[in-house]
Amino acid sequence: MPVSHHELCFGCGLANVFGLHLELEPQPEGGLAGRFFVKQDHQGPPGFAHGGIVGAALDEAMALALHADGVHARTRRYEVDLHMPAPVGSWVNVRTRLESEDGKKIWVTATAGGEGGTIAEGRALFVATPNGA
Repeated sequence: MPVSHHELCFGCGLANVFGLHLELEPQPEGGLAGRFFVKQDHQGPPGFAHGGIVGAALDEAMALALHADGVHARTRRYEVDLHMPAPVGSWVNVRTRLESEDGKKIWVTATAGGEGGTIAEGRALFVATPNGA
């Protein structure tokens, strides 16, 4: 069963014309895995996804991993290491994993990969909030 926030979400919403349409599903070992397609609207350098698009996909995937577990949290900080570009017209595979928790603080990691290998790796700190506030 795919995981999403709402139809107009930039990351996972299918009704957002310019969005990523990130498709993620829970994995038996925990976390989420899925993919998004790099469209021409996602370009930075000609022919390749803007690095911010890849970062947004990782942030979205990490947030959805918590959302899928029923955890209300907001991104406090995230960092992304970009290893190689994602070509326009290609699928980018995304995988998340809960790293650790300490009270309201939750650390999550994510990777993005393609045919040529690892595109990016991300790590985020989320802070749990009551009732999604």
